[in-house]
Amino acid sequence: MDAIEAAADFCIRRALAFAALAIMTVMLALSFDMALSFRSGGDLVALCALALLVAAWRAADQDPRDSETWWVLTDWRPDFARSLSRKEAQKLLGRALRRRLLWHAERVGLVAVTLWGLFGLVYLSRLAA
Repeated sequence: MDAIEAAADFCIRRALAFAALAIMTVMLALSFDMALSFRSGGDLVALCALALLVAAWRAADQDPRDSETWWVLTDWRPDFARSLSRKEAQKLLGRALRRRLLWHAERVGLVAVTLWGLFGLVYLSRLAA
């Protein structure tokens, strides 16, 4: 089970790293207006959290052998992956993926709230000035 969760974490974090790179690029492009930059970053990060929630919702229904997590697991632990039947793999992988996607979605949501809070601070400081 630890190998499944490690493979799921690896795949999710790699996808989140690419999303973070894209979001930081947008925020950097909008850095001439800090309020707009933080608001756009918060919106995009919230969209990323929503995508994680949708992926978690669909995780149990998908064939695990078509997922990136399965390919990583077969690369890391081929003996374990071959020993699982399709039904057992779907049950174990679906449960682990759902749990890890929800965990990551919660953290990503906190980042979105933080960016929106920074937007609020910058916006209020503009109004006060």
